[in-house]
Amino acid sequence: MIVAVVPAYNEERYIGKLIKDVKKYVDKVIVVDDGSTDKTYSVAKRHKVIVLRHVINLGKGAALRTGVKKALEYKPDYIVFIDADLQHDPSFIPKMLESIRGADMVIGCRVYSGEMPFLFRIGNMLLSSLFKLLYKIDVPDTQSGYRLIRANKVPNWKSNDYFVEFEMLAKAAASGLKVKLVSIPTIYNDATKGTNLFTGMVIGFKLILYRIVNFIKRQTD
Repeated sequence: MIVAVVPAYNEERYIGKLIKDVKKYVDKVIVVDDGSTDKTYSVAKRHKVIVLRHVINLGKGAALRTGVKKALEYKPDYIVFIDADLQHDPSFIPKMLESIRGADMVIGCRVYSGEMPFLFRIGNMLLSSLFKLLYKIDVPDTQSGYRLIRANKVPNWKSNDYFVEFEMLAKAAASGLKVKLVSIPTIYNDATKGTNLFTGMVIGFKLILYRIVNFIKRQTD
């Protein structure tokens, strides 16, 4: 069984199409409306999928945590994380499922092209390089939220915001999980979303701090 977890915040324009497309490739769809102020919740409910709702916006990490908790109730074999804004093409799910043989997690890595705004591209590249330096794992698109993971290998994370992508990878590395990559096209429907230089610097600082704190904890245990 494959369950899709879709975090959504003010995605009334895209959530309906995303649900229709994802349902072709998975057994269940769980949408987590993370405190949207638009009609995301009502649009999702019309498509007869499981829709959970945060009263206020708690962040992507919190939305994914809520979705995973619900997904595990169905005892799935795999959980796929996919964003609600149509940045991720659901038709790649079969390819990701094929690639997970012999692995624990598959990440859909966006192919950098003119579709991705230049500053977002630089921000992503810098963060991916920093992650490789700190964790010795080469993931060209560490910020990609398009992931397929074995349900029994889903790591626990504390991040409530977009740092969840890094924390998930860091915990996978620490646990010795095998990660594979699948190239996916770059699709940007909203040029305001993404990791620019400023947000990249903030996330980069958190990544270094996270690494230091965990190193100290291991030394004192």
